[in-house]
Amino acid sequence: MLEKLFNPKAVAIIGASQTEGKVGHALLKNMIEEGFEGGLYAVNPKVGEIMGVKCYPDVKSLPDGIDLAVIAIPAKVVPQTIEDCGSRGIGAAVVISAGFKEVGKEGKELEKKLESAAMLSGVRVLGPNCLGFINTMNRVNASFAADHPEKGDIAVISQSGALCTAIIDWSLKHHIGFSKLISMGNKTDLDEELLIEALGNDKESKVIVGYLEDIRNGPHFIRTAEKVTRQKPIILIKAGTSAAGATAASSHTGSIAGAQMAYECAFNSSGVLQAGSLETLFDYAQAFSYQPLPKGDRIVIVTNAGGPGIMATDAVEHSGLSFAKLSDATKDKLRSFLSSAANVNNPVDILGDAPAETYRKALDAVLADDGVDGLVVLLTPQAMIDVAKTAEAVIEVSRKYNKPTMASFIGAKRVAHGIEMLQKNGIPHYPTPERAVDAMKQMVEYMKWRAKPKKVIRRFPVNSTKVDRIINLNRKHQQYNVGEQDSKAVLSAYGFTVPQCSLARSAQDAVSAASAIGYPVVMKISSPDVIHKSDAGGVKVGLRGPSEVRDAFELMIKRVKEVVPDARIHGVLIQEMVSDGREIIIGMTRDPQFGPMLMFGLGGIYVEVLKDVSFQLAPLTSEAALQMILGTKTYNLLKGVRGEKSVDMQLVTECIQRISQLSMDFPDIQELDINPLKISSEFSRAVAVDARIRISK
Repeated sequence: MLEKLFNPKAVAIIGASQTEGKVGHALLKNMIEEGFEGGLYAVNPKVGEIMGVKCYPDVKSLPDGIDLAVIAIPAKVVPQTIEDCGSRGIGAAVVISAGFKEVGKEGKELEKKLESAAMLSGVRVLGPNCLGFINTMNRVNASFAADHPEKGDIAVISQSGALCTAIIDWSLKHHIGFSKLISMGNKTDLDEELLIEALGNDKESKVIVGYLEDIRNGPHFIRTAEKVTRQKPIILIKAGTSAAGATAASSHTGSIAGAQMAYECAFNSSGVLQAGSLETLFDYAQAFSYQPLPKGDRIVIVTNAGGPGIMATDAVEHSGLSFAKLSDATKDKLRSFLSSAANVNNPVDILGDAPAETYRKALDAVLADDGVDGLVVLLTPQAMIDVAKTAEAVIEVSRKYNKPTMASFIGAKRVAHGIEMLQKNGIPHYPTPERAVDAMKQMVEYMKWRAKPKKVIRRFPVNSTKVDRIINLNRKHQQYNVGEQDSKAVLSAYGFTVPQCSLARSAQDAVSAASAIGYPVVMKISSPDVIHKSDAGGVKVGLRGPSEVRDAFELMIKRVKEVVPDARIHGVLIQEMVSDGREIIIGMTRDPQFGPMLMFGLGGIYVEVLKDVSFQLAPLTSEAALQMILGTKTYNLLKGVRGEKSVDMQLVTECIQRISQLSMDFPDIQELDINPLKISSEFSRAVAVDARIRISK
């Protein structure tokens, strides 16, 4: 898709400079020093040549056959330059120049002109305001980075150019190589989705890692990432999610959900692994780059020290990985050469005086065990240990088996040479056991993701015409916070059971409605301006006779007017009292990037305090809906405690899926809460006791 960008046959540096210290000089110098084997040209009207490269006065004077232009000129002339590139048949451009939307309103307008020029001319643009990119495999260094990275199979995309230079500097110390390193800048044309798609098809890239500050099109990103992660891992840092939401949310779901949660849901639903720091980003990247995927989650630990072995054991347990149970044959083999004081169970402790040959035999024995899926090998530098020979043993044995090996040689000076040997020979090394186990955990999670079947979204028969009519009527009357009756009517149209309910505008109407429904009843205020009814004194439960209903009506109207003086009060709702069942909440808030985000958890008035909830993006499969339930403590209540019957989990998952379908069918619905949804184990039913919906204006 981006062949002319990544693998150009000829490159022109527009704005090349003979002055050291200028970006145009660094760009040309890097292309030369990288050893680019194609045609290399420069555009500078003031000189004839720079560093032996012929200069041309302008783009129109360049020879035919140029695929890529690297542009480092004043921002105001960039749009016209892109048009000139298009007219000369140059198919791709890297715009290094800054001074676009990052500098304010005027720059934003200039960037719109750049976007228009790129679209009209057919030139694919990386940037502007970027470091450029490096393709180590094709010897293209179209960047002004200070160093040249080593070759490897890790592809990097980043919204921060400065971070790219730091990554290169760090990678040279740790001998980590890259296939491509791409600075996206302002993403006027090429963004994370397009680049991930291209890198997904790139045979030279085994792992894709990246630093993102935002995602331009959430649903498109998810679809692309899901497709790519079926073939190779994507590991991302998402920065800039700590700020509070820009607008106040009216629903419980909206107030609990946040930007970070939306990105976590997006990454989880598309198989993207999320790293919390640059350190963890490359912890994971090394593992995937160097080692084969595990076939399961059964991990064995081999150590020469008890303390680090315990640390690794704790990390395995906390991560949810499984301890490999070594076979009797494996343990007998270990006993044949280990001291009687050694431990042949997992974690295998070969003791502090174990020489390299003992390490080699122990590693060979455990990796040969069919019950082992991965190995974490630990070493502390005792006086008797030959660290280099032990590293050789780890390298030698790991190559014999198609199982991932992670190493943690704990220390600094005495283990430095051994660590360097490991890294140069494809064994990921981590300074602590916990980081080694964490990297293994990510490989297992990715293995499980790839094993998942493709998503199948169930659709239920519903009355969407009724919902459309309700939404249009509320919008016509500018009722954007849809009333409870209409909210429940929407839910009823999507297959939910709702309690009997009647609107009463007077005390006598309330008594008549209660008598018709049957005592006991619940009374709720009916007002589009009272969102949280309980806080305003707008809910009364367990009314058992006409006098209680009459008194409750008068008191409720009075209290609500005191708490919300300007509220428009339509009356009260008299509702059938649903006493049986466990209370849960199912909600939805529409994230501006990724669309409808569903919430499940413990319902009732304490939902925002306890926050026993889980989130997932719509649309949902039945498996994803079940995982939402399993991800909460509420699950233990639903399956029954102290002799209680378990609720029908399939019923709960269907309720979540119905809200998923509703949120996908009607983009006008911005927020939705069913709180509580009462789940009865005795009658195997789910009743939407209370509901609220907010629609877009």
